[in-house]
Amino acid sequence: MKKIKAHWQILGALVLATLTAFLFRKIELGADAGFIAGAVVTCEFVGKDIFMGLLKMIIVPLIVSSVVSGIASLHGMEGFARLLGKTAGFYALTSLFAILVGLGMVNMIKPGLTNGEPNPEIQRAFEEERINASEAALAKVASAQERSLEMGEGAGGFFSMLADFGRRLVPSNVIEAAASNGQMLGLIFFSVLFAIAITQLPKNEGKSLREFFQSLNDVMIVLTKWIMALAPIGVFALLLPVVYKSGGGIFVVLGKYFFTVLASLLFHFAVTMPLVLKFLGRVDPWAHMRAMRTALLTAFSTASSSATLPVTMRCIQDNAGVSKKTASFTLPLGATVNMDGTALYECVAVIFVAQVMGFQIDFGHQFIIVLAALLTSIGVAGIPSASLVAIFIILQNSGIPGAETAIVALLAVDRLLDMSRTAVNVLGDSCAAVVIAKSEGETGILEPKAVEE
Repeated sequence: MKKIKAHWQILGALVLATLTAFLFRKIELGADAGFIAGAVVTCEFVGKDIFMGLLKMIIVPLIVSSVVSGIASLHGMEGFARLLGKTAGFYALTSLFAILVGLGMVNMIKPGLTNGEPNPEIQRAFEEERINASEAALAKVASAQERSLEMGEGAGGFFSMLADFGRRLVPSNVIEAAASNGQMLGLIFFSVLFAIAITQLPKNEGKSLREFFQSLNDVMIVLTKWIMALAPIGVFALLLPVVYKSGGGIFVVLGKYFFTVLASLLFHFAVTMPLVLKFLGRVDPWAHMRAMRTALLTAFSTASSSATLPVTMRCIQDNAGVSKKTASFTLPLGATVNMDGTALYECVAVIFVAQVMGFQIDFGHQFIIVLAALLTSIGVAGIPSASLVAIFIILQNSGIPGAETAIVALLAVDRLLDMSRTAVNVLGDSCAAVVIAKSEGETGILEPKAVEE
């Protein structure tokens, strides 16, 4: 019997979870309400605690082994500097493209206005959502606001944010940084320095270290394959509670905003990045989408670029044909600092809040928002609730009122948007790997495979 391919299994799990959640919502008031509540709690445990735990468990050894083995194979600083320059330039360019797409969409659709005036229904919904919000949601918003004040208060806000970025880049204890949530940047920096040091050793002395990290990386790929065999179950368990809990009038009130964000993300996903692949990478965009479909579905399901990293690396090497040395540098770095979807979302959310609050956005303010979204998408990407922190920072530095009240309401519809923008983030990372690999003269990129995934 022919085995069903991984991406079809995951897609089937997404559809089945959605249908099951709708069925649960329809009968939740009946005699089976207790069973449904138990099933949802069980799914949350299997999805968040087991499947996400397995993915996160292998992130640290995967990053260390892939970065060290990849850079050590460059045999010197010249190749590393060239790779770093190309990667940083690509990520900055595509993030700017994403922000401009979001800016254009939100100005064209104007989701916060009705007949050119602030929408009073959304204003009421903002206030009602703040009053009725759960303690967990209010605590999350309060924590993000406190964090944004620490990083972005006053005229020196962006300098403070970049200083915080620098502190995360150079941790005083790399083991502690690796064990902390959202501190992968310091681990990558240490791994890069460690790999460069290996290249400076005499060839015979460095050989054993290179072989060790290469073997460790091979082992991590095997573990990734084992964990991904459980992906359909994990995806089902992750999505069912999200769809089950996402009902409510707030989705109706914020429907225009929701559509604006999704339309912007879809345009960047289906138009901007394929054009980048076509003209910068000179590869077939559709072939790239086919190669990355398992990673993109996993990113959508988990809403975590870091948790998806093992799958992304496997797809980009096995399906797209990118070399390990390119993939092992561009992808871990991208999962940490490259956030096209997040930058786009920040821009749309901030201007939406400004429209609802009746704050006039002229060209100068929009330029500040574009610059702030570009900086914050990098500067706060590695901290918990990064998008909320970034939105607070931008609102504070732009003088737009109503931040706390608005963000409580936006948080109520954020989960599905978070899943969508994570898929866009992962696509941007994978496109960088392909374009840079082509620029490095690698061959066999996105060519038909004798053995498909």
